[in-house]
Amino acid sequence: MNLPHTMTLIEITEPGGPEVLKPRQESVPIPAPGEVLIRVHAAGVNRPDVIQRAGKYPMKPGMNPIPGLEVAGEVVAVGKGVSEFIVGDNVCALTNGGGYAQYCVAPAGQTLPIPKGMDWVHAAAVPETFFTVWANLFDMGGAAKGQRALIHGGTSGIGTTALMLCREFGVKAFATAGSEEKCAAIRALGAEAINYRDQDFAQVIQEKTAGKGVNVILDIMGGSYLNSNIAALGMEGRLVMLGFLGGAHAKDVDLLAIMSKRAIVTGSLLRPRTVEEKASIAEQLREYVWPVLAAGRCLPMIDKVYPLAEAAQAHARMEGGEHIGKIVLRVD
Repeated sequence: MNLPHTMTLIEITEPGGPEVLKPRQESVPIPAPGEVLIRVHAAGVNRPDVIQRAGKYPMKPGMNPIPGLEVAGEVVAVGKGVSEFIVGDNVCALTNGGGYAQYCVAPAGQTLPIPKGMDWVHAAAVPETFFTVWANLFDMGGAAKGQRALIHGGTSGIGTTALMLCREFGVKAFATAGSEEKCAAIRALGAEAINYRDQDFAQVIQEKTAGKGVNVILDIMGGSYLNSNIAALGMEGRLVMLGFLGGAHAKDVDLLAIMSKRAIVTGSLLRPRTVEEKASIAEQLREYVWPVLAAGRCLPMIDKVYPLAEAAQAHARMEGGEHIGKIVLRVD
């Protein structure tokens, strides 16, 4: 396939607000062994992109500084040793950065065929959130049919994905949000909504579960929610932390409550995981979730789509906190 020598990408010119996102011309990357080169048609926008842009995301050596952790598009070249994909395949991928671009490389193990019937925009909204939710809520968190889960930030991309998968796999879900509009969206996804602005979520959980609490909590707030999360957990419950919008440090932690409930407090970051670990998550998604998506269920909720050149506006939308579902950049 004849490829151009250069492409447009969006770079972070310096740490700061959305305005620091600027277009730039750069050479089209060449896939290394084990990688595929994707002509990007759409790219998802995620909270880690925003944190990275602000200069607050730890970047290990070798990480691609160009934002964009998920893409959908067409395979246009494959690296040495790649046998599972060929030129022309339509795929979505969890990238190691570089998604805000016309072309992007991704490890073949983190790449999946686009589920039947799904368009570019919806496919681009799948990898980051579905990898994250599956690895943390169902794998580390152990959520299973008949259990109860509490999802904080229920209308975010992560939140809506978690709620749809809870409904699909028989997990009773509760979710927090800060407005009636968002609470209505949560209820439409089959979960019980808790407005954190005028309700104590731990108290509501205890009331709604007759004091049993929830089996697993997926948390994006961190320090400010820790004690309340422990209070909402049931015996041998699991608290899985994904973010720290409420601070990375917790004060006056009630260790006795953790011990008395035999609670597990853990958390993870997806980006620093090894290629092998991410490939394992991809295989689980392909087995358990891809048939659901191909059947037209649990499709990502799309909040708004922006052209690649308007990445700054997309980031401003995310930081404004009014979005419900995923924000996506259209590249073609």
